[in-house]
Order: sequence, then structure tokens, then C-alpha cells
Amino acid sequence: MFKIAIAGASSLLGRELKDALTDSPLAAASFSLLDEEDTQGQLDQVGDEATFIQAIGDEAFDRADFTFFCGSEDLTRRYWRQALRAGSSVLDLAGALDQEAGVLVRAPWLGAAESSADLFTPAVVPAHPAAVVLALLLDRLRLALPVRTAAATLLAPASEFGRGAMDELHQQTVSLLSFQSLPRAHYDAQAAYNLLCGMGESAKVDLNAVAARVRRHYDALTGKRGLPLALQVIHAPVFHGHTFSIALELERPMELAALEEAVVGEHVDLVLEDTDSPSNLAATGQNDVLVRLRAEPETTKRTAATRFWLWAASDNLRFGAQNAVECALDLRKIRPQGTVQ
Repeated sequence: MFKIAIAGASSLLGRELKDALTDSPLAAASFSLLDEEDTQGQLDQVGDEATFIQAIGDEAFDRADFTFFCGSEDLTRRYWRQALRAGSSVLDLAGALDQEAGVLVRAPWLGAAESSADLFTPAVVPAHPAAVVLALLLDRLRLALPVRTAAATLLAPASEFGRGAMDELHQQTVSLLSFQSLPRAHYDAQAAYNLLCGMGESAKVDLNAVAARVRRHYDALTGKRGLPLALQVIHAPVFHGHTFSIALELERPMELAALEEAVVGEHVDLVLEDTDSPSNLAATGQNDVLVRLRAEPETTKRTAATRFWLWAASDNLRFGAQNAVECALDLRKIRPQGTVQ
């Protein structure tokens, strides 16, 4: 039986991770829920077992086989070496360690990686869920079709930036409807009923940092073989779910059916009905990416074109948690078994 520590257990991603672990081969593990002192003593649950969230102390990671960091980047930076010294495999869902020496960015769904973790790997960063979606779709298209260029716009929800951003978006919505002043602690701008490519000077939300992280993780997942990607991140006034608008240009004309055949497969659900558009709401709770394709300009499926649009949606929290569990299952294969005599 493994012991699993979840640091940042009260965060949105921490709660989603607990559900993903409960439905995984690691469900029989013993769990330790950890977080900042202000959440100490909160009653929580993993599967059917009730437990309490504990503050991170000197012995918090002792005998932990895996430690998932799901809170802020600052939380990861403060405690990840302590978990490493305790002999735990470190998985950083916050993305704070993706530029540390020896740390690997991983997404096992994408098959063979440029490098695999071994006993000397200090930590693994489960790739950003948006990078996983983009790599999954574009790598399949690249392998099957002569793609010349790809450009994507990611519409990021409030949950991308944590519970505080979600609460402020809700409060801004209520304040606007009642003609009151807007809270601006996280966005330093009006995020409700608004689409933004940047925030105010004092904002805690940083869209440029998200874009840079997605680009790094996309490059790490696809390596030198990957399709070059132009990326823009926009904040959408929604609570959950990534949505993507992706433009493709091919080297030569192809039929729409060829693209649909190339992109469909494991973890991708192709939406064909005109009445059922992929959306952040439709993707909530789904394990797959919802995708629809169309040609530019609109053509029949038997008419060839060189320009196409993909509209895709995924559950950002669920995708991130599932990828983290898959990374842990990969690390499980290399952890020493039993006691060394």
C-alpha cells in the first residue's frame, strides 16, 4: 500500500485530484491532506473516508511515496525539497518547478516522451491541461496531414487562477447587477461580462504567465517533432472549462473528413451534430476533449480546402487531475518495492 500526501488539498485542483485518485488504481493508498495553517482542522474526505486537513509540519512528508502539490506556486517552492528529502516522489501541479534542473514535464497520454523519469528525477510536472489538449490534437493532425501553420486562442476560466479569482468574478457579477463598486483584488479590472487579454497593473492574475507556461509545456511534450504553435490567452468570464479556437493551414487541399479521421481517437470526442456545440459547460465532468471542425470557407465534406477551424472544449480541472494521476502511475513503476536489507 502506498502513502500519498496532497499539499494544497483545499484548493480547487486538490479537490478534483482526490476524486481522480479515488477512481484510479491508487485508490487503496493511505492519504494525508496538507495545506496552509489557515485551513488546518477542516473536515474533508477521500473516497468514503473522512479525514482532516493538517498544517505542513517538519514530518508532514515522512513515509509518503507520492506528494502532489496542488496549491500555489509559492507553496510548492517552500516545501518540495522537504518532500524530496523524505524520499517522496514529487508531482507539481502548480507548475512552479518546470524550469528546475532535471525536472520533467509529462503527459503519459501522448505516448513516448522525449525523456522518461528515473530514480534520479527530482520531480515531475504534470503538463498544463491546455498544453495536453493542444499537443494531443495537433500531434495527431501533424502525423496524418501536411499542416503548414497552427494558431490557437485559449479562453481561460476563473478556476485557472484559483478560488480567490472565482469568488471575485462572482462578486463582480453581483456588484454590477446591483450598481455597486467592483472588487478588484485579483483582476484589478472588470472581469465579469468582459473578455480581456490583459489585467490591471496590480492584478494577481497574469495571462502572460499562463501563455508562457502553456508554450513551455507544449514544447516539452512535442519536442523537436512538434508543430510550431502561435498562442494567445484570453480571460473569459466563466468559472470552469478551457475552450480553444484553433486555426490550421495545410500545404495542400484536403477534405474535412480527412481531418476528422485524423483527430478522432482516445481522449477526443468528435462532435458532428450542428446543434451540439462543444462548450465549457458541455465539457464539465467529461474525461475527453470535445472537438468540432469546419472548413474555411464553409464547404461540403467532399470539397477540399486548405484552411480549417477547430473549436474544442475540455474540463481544465479534471484534465489536470487525470494527467497527474497518470504521471504518478508511471512513477509507481520505478519506485523501489519492499525494504532494502
